[in-house]
Amino acid sequence: MNITEIKANKKRFLPLLLLGDEEENMIDRYLARGVLLVGTLQDEPAAVCVYTDEGGGVFEVKNLAVRPDLQRQGLGREMLTEAEARARQAGGHTLRLGTGESPVTLPFYKACGYQTVGRIPEFFTKNYNHPIFEGERQLRDMVLLEKTL
Repeated sequence: MNITEIKANKKRFLPLLLLGDEEENMIDRYLARGVLLVGTLQDEPAAVCVYTDEGGGVFEVKNLAVRPDLQRQGLGREMLTEAEARARQAGGHTLRLGTGESPVTLPFYKACGYQTVGRIPEFFTKNYNHPIFEGERQLRDMVLLEKTL
């Protein structure tokens, strides 16, 4: 996979971004200030990752998504590894992320070396205008995870 940083016209990747964050207005909160990485296979967008510099050496993954037909092939891990490397090169010592309490997502991040450090109660119910589900489970709390770079 070829991973490149996109600096202009970031919203053209909205269909992929919406896989990682279901509401466009939430994406608008971080996309302009975030670093957008796009992974391509055969010149077609396959995955996206947006991370932000939160200051003090802390960076945060805001969005990570892989096209459904390409999931479970290591592309998400590859995107996350690239974001970690770039954050480290930019002086980062910690990469943080928040996700729902999903039986699919949490084990993925833990397998990538992230540790649970807290939670934001009712984040998904308070910040989204519709219920968010992963599989059969409605997401309510945001689980916060971190990795030392």
